[in-house]
Amino acid sequence: MKKTTIALCIAALTTLSACNDKTPPNTAAPVEKAAEVPTTKASEKHTLLPAFNQRLDIYQEVTLNTDLSHLSVNQKQMLAKLIDASVIMDDLFWKQAFSQDKTQFLSSIDNEKVREFARINYGPWDRLDADKVFLNDYQEKQLGAQFYPSDIDKAELETTAAGVDSKGLYSVLRRDDSGNLISIPYSRAYQDELRIASKLLLEAAALADDKEFANYLTMRSKALLTDDYQASDFAWMDMKNNPIDVVIGPIETYEDQLVGYRAAFEAYVLVKDLAWSERLAKFASFLPALQKGLPVDAKFKQEMPGTDADLNAYDVIYYAGHSNAGGKTIAINLPNDERVQLEKGTRRLQLKNAMQAKFEHILDPIAKVLITPEQQKHVTFDAFFANTMFHEVAHGLGIKNTINGKGTVRQALKEHASALEEGKADILGLYMITELFKQGEISEGVVEDNYVTFMAGIFRSVRFGASSAHGKANMVRFNYFQQAGAFERNSAGLYKVNIEKMSEAMTSLSNLILTIQGTGDYAKVDQLIKDQGMIKQELADDLDKLSKANIPVDITFKQGKEVLGL
Repeated sequence: MKKTTIALCIAALTTLSACNDKTPPNTAAPVEKAAEVPTTKASEKHTLLPAFNQRLDIYQEVTLNTDLSHLSVNQKQMLAKLIDASVIMDDLFWKQAFSQDKTQFLSSIDNEKVREFARINYGPWDRLDADKVFLNDYQEKQLGAQFYPSDIDKAELETTAAGVDSKGLYSVLRRDDSGNLISIPYSRAYQDELRIASKLLLEAAALADDKEFANYLTMRSKALLTDDYQASDFAWMDMKNNPIDVVIGPIETYEDQLVGYRAAFEAYVLVKDLAWSERLAKFASFLPALQKGLPVDAKFKQEMPGTDADLNAYDVIYYAGHSNAGGKTIAINLPNDERVQLEKGTRRLQLKNAMQAKFEHILDPIAKVLITPEQQKHVTFDAFFANTMFHEVAHGLGIKNTINGKGTVRQALKEHASALEEGKADILGLYMITELFKQGEISEGVVEDNYVTFMAGIFRSVRFGASSAHGKANMVRFNYFQQAGAFERNSAGLYKVNIEKMSEAMTSLSNLILTIQGTGDYAKVDQLIKDQGMIKQELADDLDKLSKANIPVDITFKQGKEVLGL
């Protein structure tokens, strides 16, 4: 949907009587102060800082397309509605990430390549280089993005007044005229846009042939207006057979680097790959046995993952919002709601076409530069797919609630929760693959494929920088593996995996992470990331070889209804 069309829809909705709409909670608002905006004038032109001249080509453009010939007319119309709703999620994420108007900001950049780089990064900060400012006249990015007032710190957030939703997923914090903190639910802060998105989801539901999918869309539509997403998460878990899927709403908390509490808007529109999904169906059933066998004390694995989970492969045809900012997701493990996970498990969606693009354009070329020639044969797409898939499966293992009354792991570990969770998923994914090879449940390839591809994958992911949750997790794992002798680097700067020592390091790191999560030991994870979560000079030099070889860091997309012929 074009911006002008969205604006007209907003105007129409706000003119109509709202008596038939369910009123969002907390609509009696105190006086609110707007989020702070940059001091630069909208009319000023912004240019690239010289240090970033070599960064403009780090993204490889990929066209997001798939075969839609098997879909009905209604299903194709439904896809168009879902893409229109996703465009709104994209605009909302801009507001959450950056205080300046998107159109004004992009029009302030004359250079087309620089403007495209800013569009990919959703602002003037390089998301794959520690959020460094790449345009003149901008300051460093706020850790809390636009979820909080710019002058807030953790101490004030921990001591907010009663009645203020300081830890909520679906509200922003602002100051009233007296400087006091107030919370504003998303359903009111972004009311006009969410009403349109809600209506589009209802229209898509009316076109759905699958009753479960129609129910999910209807409940998700309601959730956008009420900030209550749990029921729609349960409905999404019950939706198994539809060839189309959409993940939409405020979901991940990575953008909130202050404390990791606030969820950011995003969307994926997906078409199921039925053949690949059939290959994956059996693995979800192994979760309970794998949970029991985790290399950690029994008290840290008492929570049994739900078995009503599934694994499926999809072609993604549209990314929006947080999922489209900087580094692109190639697999999804949702819902994040701990109660839904324990009762139902999670759904793991492998984004096969995006994964294939990253393997061909990035991972395989990296292996040819940094992996020893005799081990390059072990870097395969099937191993990359499996490593990525079991990373998502592994999110369902371990522990969601601390064993000592500190609440959920997310609450106890605060801004480090996401980084440790990503680290856990990486290492337990490899553990699961190892165990399934031992049991004969995986018979294609050899476990060396997964280990060497895992190593090459670390180099790929480390290039995203060490500021994000994934980046910190990658560096902790790389430095831990190096100290454990899981790999060695020769005088030519080529890496060789020691299979036996990597297996040992995988087991000990799994134990460490699961113990920190189970005890909610914030001090320990804080120290671990300080000690191990950085890129050392030797690795930085090796990564520089990849830039000199013109290997892209990540992908960006040519996407939308026109690309798909909708």
